[in-house]
Amino acid sequence: MQHSEGTFRGSDNLNLFYQCWQPADQARAALAIVHGFGEHSGRYPNVVNHFVPRGYTIYALDHRGHGRSPGQRGHIHAWREYRDDVRAFVQLVAARESPRPIFLWGHSLGGLIVLEYALHYPDDLRGVIASAPLLGQAGISPILLALARLLSHIAPTFSLSTGLDATTLSRDPAVVQAYTSDPLVHSLGTPRLSTEITAAQEWTLAHAGEWRVPLLLFFGTADRLVPPENTRKFFAAIPFPDKRKIEYDGAYHETHNDIIHAQVMADVEQWLETHL
Repeated sequence: MQHSEGTFRGSDNLNLFYQCWQPADQARAALAIVHGFGEHSGRYPNVVNHFVPRGYTIYALDHRGHGRSPGQRGHIHAWREYRDDVRAFVQLVAARESPRPIFLWGHSLGGLIVLEYALHYPDDLRGVIASAPLLGQAGISPILLALARLLSHIAPTFSLSTGLDATTLSRDPAVVQAYTSDPLVHSLGTPRLSTEITAAQEWTLAHAGEWRVPLLLFFGTADRLVPPENTRKFFAAIPFPDKRKIEYDGAYHETHNDIIHAQVMADVEQWLETHL
């Protein structure tokens, strides 16, 4: 396995960090990973260690304001920044990997990003994998959401902690410990990020009927961060026939890092094999 790092120009010419893992032999396909809120591209070792030896090249970016990419932690001016960043990221992968097929894999906030992205730019993708996509949020007070809407206009960059409970991520204590001690992880968000996420959620759910890319959706039924209801609703609203949904009974938010991660990897591999 060969590992490399680099940067690419995202929206507004911001230099964003990415990593790449390549198999020793010729790759069969490329997986482009879009991570979740507060984390970064280095938190997917189970994906890397499973798929690279099986002939997949993996690319993973750090969002603006995350990991080793620049920008205010947990802030965007507009949702299009995420979409345009992923557009540049996919073009980078395509330039390096063509004519091999490209699959876009997003988790949580990244899952919302890839769903919204593929509704705009479906043509360059062989398929989309969305893990616990952020189509809804649990435990957020309506008063807090109203405050975020107000502050988004008068103090959009005001930063505060989201108070994310790391024990909700995985049933594996080692994963929780690694997350809490990771210096590249953060829990900061801004009012503008909140309102832009809400708008993207509403738009994505409203346009599910326009979906036209092979899709794999999966999540844990015990996810306390992203309730499954809107994911089920989105899936049901898609008329495109090439779609699959997997629900992992009792699993937490990061199924790829949960105690059942080996089963998750096997299921994703099986789906990928049918779409190569």
